Amino acid sequence: MLNTEISAKGAVLVISAIADSLTRQVEAVGDTLSETFFEPVIRLGVTGLARSGKTVFITSLIANLMDRGRMPQLVAAADGRISAAYLQPQPDDTIARFDFETHLAALTAPAPHWPDSTRTISELRLSLRVRPTGLLSGLQGPRTVHLDIVDYPGEWLLDLGLLDKTYDQWSTDVLARIDKRACAQGFMERARAADPAAAFDEPLAQDLAKRFTAYLNDARKAGFSDCTPGRFLLPGDLAGSPVLTFAPVPLLGASRRGSLHREMERRFEAYKSRVVKPFFRDHFARIDRQVVLVDALGAIHSGPEAVEDMRRAMADILSAFRPGRNAFLSRLLMGHRVERILFAATKADHLHHTQHTRLSAIMEALTREARDRADFAGAHTQALAIASLRATVEETLDHDGKTLDCVRGTLLDSGKRAAFYPGELPEDPARLLSPARSGAQKWLDGDYAVMNFAPAPLVLKPGEGPPHIRLDRAAQFLIGDKL
Repeated sequence: MLNTEISAKGAVLVISAIADSLTRQVEAVGDTLSETFFEPVIRLGVTGLARSGKTVFITSLIANLMDRGRMPQLVAAADGRISAAYLQPQPDDTIARFDFETHLAALTAPAPHWPDSTRTISELRLSLRVRPTGLLSGLQGPRTVHLDIVDYPGEWLLDLGLLDKTYDQWSTDVLARIDKRACAQGFMERARAADPAAAFDEPLAQDLAKRFTAYLNDARKAGFSDCTPGRFLLPGDLAGSPVLTFAPVPLLGASRRGSLHREMERRFEAYKSRVVKPFFRDHFARIDRQVVLVDALGAIHSGPEAVEDMRRAMADILSAFRPGRNAFLSRLLMGHRVERILFAATKADHLHHTQHTRLSAIMEALTREARDRADFAGAHTQALAIASLRATVEETLDHDGKTLDCVRGTLLDSGKRAAFYPGELPEDPARLLSPARSGAQKWLDGDYAVMNFAPAPLVLKPGEGPPHIRLDRAAQFLIGDKL
């Protein structure tokens, strides 16, 4: 009887895999025909880790593509080949629309404020009328290129790494990594006291999951990036369900049926199959270009451990762009790969422009391992320091006989105007990454401050989008070749 059940389950898995494969092939053929004979579509995925500014990035990008006066590095805009840009209904009626108008109103109000962050997947379509170039351009009229922007939480992307792991592998890795973190001690004490081999107890499982979720929220606030499973932080309508009621527990010896460990393992597998896989099947597998936004300055301020954790997270994120690594993902993508990936260090306006090159170099180094993996898979990658919306002005001050390159803006907590000097970033990124990789608890030769600024009041001329730093370069890398 047991063998029959196993065979039946195996057959179901095979049929499911074949169905997924056929579905992706049909969709791929349809996409190819649409782009060849009708109007090309660029699906741009935008994701980022906590406090990286996804909502502001998308809002400013759309606004600056519609009014292109501040986009000189976007070649099609500089050449005047984009004759119009307009919003259209998104093609997927099952996904929430990105609320561009509300977010832009927040940034351009007389008393501007940062818009609320999105907590689930959303989408928006921007259509561009572009005049062709080349020898035959005079014989062709303008064409329409659709830009479908898909916004989703970075924690969901990190979840892909779970597909390659068993429950025991995941538990061992998580418990070893967080064992000495202060914000994890409440959960660790409860996890050590639990007996994984004991009979399953639902109240205990709920208590462990609740404590683990509290740890993940505290870890994110502390600047850590490895906050998975991502839906524990953004549960939505899954809140309280068994698929979100598990946690890592240590196991010595074999697991037995009916035990706490066995049920935790079952729920972990259910999370992978019913939460993680559907997201990648329905949304991620169709993305052509990708932006990963990173609050590198926030991680540097939080200390070496947060920087090393961010470096590992960047490497894990790239597993999503390596379809050969995971059997499920390889079948799912059917040869479709993300063509270009931009790693963007946000909030460059918190630094004087003289330090932007150093921030870019640090971003390059932080993502080196991740980018090497993506380049090996055939994707073009780039790292930039950007500010989606410039909230400061630059200022040079004399202090104790020294000249300091500062930025001045409105402080978010007090509303007062203040000049800010965050400290000088090192020319050599190794001075940050080496102590981070060696497990240092604090920086030995500097303390890097962070200040939160409110958006500045905007006075926009006709044809101008919101002020930014290198958003036009980001757009050129991501979509310039398609225009």
